[in-house]
Amino acid sequence: GIKRNIIRESGGDPNAVNDWDINAQKGIPSKGLLQVIQPTFDQYHVKGTPDKLTDPVANIVAACNYAADRYGTMDNVDSAY
Repeated sequence: GIKRNIIRESGGDPNAVNDWDINAQKGIPSKGLLQVIQPTFDQYHVKGTPDKLTDPVANIVAACNYAADRYGTMDNVDSAY
C-alpha cells in the first residue's frame, strides 16, 4: 500500500508539491512522497524522525500513522492525506 500510494501521490518525488488542490488554495499545499499537509504532519509526526515535511522517512511515517488512525491501514487509502 505504501509504494502504491507514493507512486500515485508524488510519482516517487520526495520534493513534490501540489499547488492546485483545495489545500493549496487554502495555503497549505500537500508535500512529499505521500502528499501530506503540514497540519497532518504536525499531528502524526514521529519523534526521532526529522521535523521536515519533505523528509522521506518522516513523511511516510506520519502518513502511515494518519492512515492507520483514519482508515485502519494504508491499504485502505485511495486519496490525499
